[in-house]
Amino acid sequence: MKTLNSGIFYFVLAAFSVLEGVFPDPVLAATTEGLPHVRYYGDIELVHTFNGPMPTGVTVSRSGRIFVNFPQWGDEPNYAVVELTDGKLVPYPDMATNTFEIEKPHSGFISVQSVIADGQNHLWVLDTAAPGFQPPIQGGAKLVEIDLATNKVIANHVFPPDVILPTTYVNDMRFDFRVGKAGVVYVTDSSLSGPGAIIVMDLATGTALRRLSGDSSTAPDPNFIPVVEGVNMVSRGADGKISPFRVASDGIALSPDGDTLYFSALSSRRLYAVPTALLRDPNISEEQLSRAVMDIGEKGASDGLEADANGAIYASDYEHNGIRKRLPDGQWQTLVHDPRVLWPDTLSIGTDGYLYFIVNQLHRQPVFHGGNDLRDRPYSLFRIEIEALPAPTR
Repeated sequence: MKTLNSGIFYFVLAAFSVLEGVFPDPVLAATTEGLPHVRYYGDIELVHTFNGPMPTGVTVSRSGRIFVNFPQWGDEPNYAVVELTDGKLVPYPDMATNTFEIEKPHSGFISVQSVIADGQNHLWVLDTAAPGFQPPIQGGAKLVEIDLATNKVIANHVFPPDVILPTTYVNDMRFDFRVGKAGVVYVTDSSLSGPGAIIVMDLATGTALRRLSGDSSTAPDPNFIPVVEGVNMVSRGADGKISPFRVASDGIALSPDGDTLYFSALSSRRLYAVPTALLRDPNISEEQLSRAVMDIGEKGASDGLEADANGAIYASDYEHNGIRKRLPDGQWQTLVHDPRVLWPDTLSIGTDGYLYFIVNQLHRQPVFHGGNDLRDRPYSLFRIEIEALPAPTR
């Protein structure tokens, strides 16, 4: 009797299995075919992929040469700056300059955060001298000026010690050669634990000012909680401890006439602007300068900023896999919304009318995932046509 019952059981089970093909479960049969889905747009073009260390900065010279940099963030790159030549990464200007000697912190690259081709046939390399976000090596935080005609280092502009704090992390820069004997550079301090600031350096004298240091405009928004790939982005240690994601002033852009500097903290969604004449004037107090800062409003959470010759401002949007554009009339529009744009970082406009941008999955680093590296190589360099030229520097 037991054997017979078992046989009947398996017969019935087999029959139901066959009938499932004829009378499918209405819930199990449901598919996503034809359902609404997210609209992605922006005709981006892949320029290059990186299977090694994580890149952060890119710049395109007036003649179309492309330069990329790699900071010392744990990937231990063999070179800090490269030129993209025929699809290959060539250490620039040479391997010797990409080799750091502890006895010469003012010369070789230590940990490079960004590069800028200035429109005057020079390449500028911003060396944080802070590998792994450690306190900057004394005398190492600098701007290295390279002649693109000869591919030789012209000068090492070392930041004065009074503007480089133990917590300073110099991040991005913009140049204006219309003021001073040799021009000025504006640099953001993107400190993770100290005050944010805008550093203004006179390139002829080497003197520098630390402006808006600790001001609310250069500081992380204390209420900011970024959401990237649907997850709150916080620092997660291997021990399970969680701490907020707090990074100060980062992105920076200069208006075409050089009169206005735009900037924003990485841990914020707001855009600020300040008259550059006040930034450069040592007689303007910090209180006066703070009152002159203009809150431009929401722009999304950005890493990189850039400006074109028409007065438009471009901002990466790392929470929404995109690039946004602020028109001269103040209106925002989205240029790119694409699942491949996993943390858009630095932006650079070429004379070919394209906006170039690095995508490096910064939010997938081990520091945000309990020590687990979730980055999925390769990293990418994309571009999108914007039909605009770079903002002039002279």
